[in-house]
Amino acid sequence: MLRLDGIDAGYGAVRVLRGLTLSVAAGEVLCVMGRNGAGKSTMLKTIMGQVRATAGTIDLDGTRIDPLPAHEVPRHGIGYVPQGRRLFGDLTVAENIEIGLMTRARDARVRDKVLDLFPRLRERMGQISRTLSGGEQQMLAIARALCLEPKVLLLDEPTEGLQPSMIALIRDTVVALKSTGVATVLVEQRVDAALSVADRIAFMTGGSVAETVPAAGLHPNAAHFAAYVGV
Repeated sequence: MLRLDGIDAGYGAVRVLRGLTLSVAAGEVLCVMGRNGAGKSTMLKTIMGQVRATAGTIDLDGTRIDPLPAHEVPRHGIGYVPQGRRLFGDLTVAENIEIGLMTRARDARVRDKVLDLFPRLRERMGQISRTLSGGEQQMLAIARALCLEPKVLLLDEPTEGLQPSMIALIRDTVVALKSTGVATVLVEQRVDAALSVADRIAFMTGGSVAETVPAAGLHPNAAHFAAYVGV
């Protein structure tokens, strides 16, 4: 469904991604792991067109999206939840959700389906989003992205700083999306969180993918985590 092939990208003269190649299929959860500075967040920003690829191609269902301006990428069906959530803090929960719906002209049916995943948000539709708890803000950020009815969902460290109950809710949501055919690219530092949802794990180092392995064959003490994630 989504394939990156030989991607180079960076910031000015600083090249961060170096020949990065990976793919994720419909209904699959691909977890991307690596140490700080490996290029994980830059990879997601490059998919979204926020950072321009200087080499390589990005294909979504056989259509190249890397030449597109950033505002066009979500309209092709890619939802993005960046690290730090990046909500419209002075808008209400309902208004943030409406912005997600507007991106691909979705209606109340989609809104209600998304709110079924996050019933706590139904109780807070009129609340200013910056006044929500951290976990509720993460719920809203994911809900807004799901209002696109995305083909692909990009999540950048969604469990960071959250309490266990919220982490479990996010895990359950990601698992539920698999059955609908959504492809998920999950950047995650928590080994337990990654193993609980991932079909495959791609290990990044130095701006490229060093190995991609089935999650089912790994355990928390596997050498891969020590080699690519451990400090």
